[in-house]
Amino acid sequence: MSAAILGPRDSRTPPSARIAWTPGRVWNDGARRPAMIDLPMGIYRMGEHPDDKFANDTERPAHQVDIGYPLALGRFPVTVAEFAEFRGTGHSAEAADLPVAGANWDDATAYCAWLRGTTGRAYRLPSESEWEYAAAAGSRHPFPNGDVITPADANFYYDEQGNRIGLGRLTPVGSYAPNAFGLCDMIGNVCEWVADAWHPTLRQAPAEGESWADATDLRVLRGGAWDYLPRLLRISWRDYLPRATRRDNVGFRVACDLLER
Repeated sequence: MSAAILGPRDSRTPPSARIAWTPGRVWNDGARRPAMIDLPMGIYRMGEHPDDKFANDTERPAHQVDIGYPLALGRFPVTVAEFAEFRGTGHSAEAADLPVAGANWDDATAYCAWLRGTTGRAYRLPSESEWEYAAAAGSRHPFPNGDVITPADANFYYDEQGNRIGLGRLTPVGSYAPNAFGLCDMIGNVCEWVADAWHPTLRQAPAEGESWADATDLRVLRGGAWDYLPRLLRISWRDYLPRATRRDNVGFRVACDLLER
């Protein structure tokens, strides 16, 4: 099955170990810093949906994952303006609200380290399982809104027959309706780096939200992009690139742990 919340786990972390955390709360650490949303805790099924004709072995076996800790995720992918603040570079006003594209995995992790150093908060890339949990936001379907997706739902270019039906370019973050957790652009616009090393199946994947480490140079991408087919925007879709790769359809968003350190 695709990711779906099966039950709340808000009681797992003792109150004394929590800091400000209210599911649905939107906050940021100042101007030109990512807007964050506190996620609810939950147990869900990661991986293929049983009725999804496009599911493949990279999405199997479906398995239960427990997101049982306070976590915030970027409301949007990191934008050009936010990344420029880190790099100390300029940008055009027209590009400011576009998702940053062309950042490789090392750029993304360096940005998270910069946020940690400047704010004192535990920013990082989300794990693959955290990302899928957040993208599904309780959906039991291949897409957040059901079994099909249209250009009104997300930014993608082609239909399954290869006909051009989309805009054919990046769009400003937040141009499409958020999912049930309030997160925008989880599918479409840019593919997103996550923390995990690539594994070709989900066999023995982490079960409590951890990232999947390995010595490989390959890192996981999730979410699909503006120039993709619908099948590549499914919640359970997985892919990878070498960590040093930069492409015009790849960006990232940040996570933040909300536990006292």
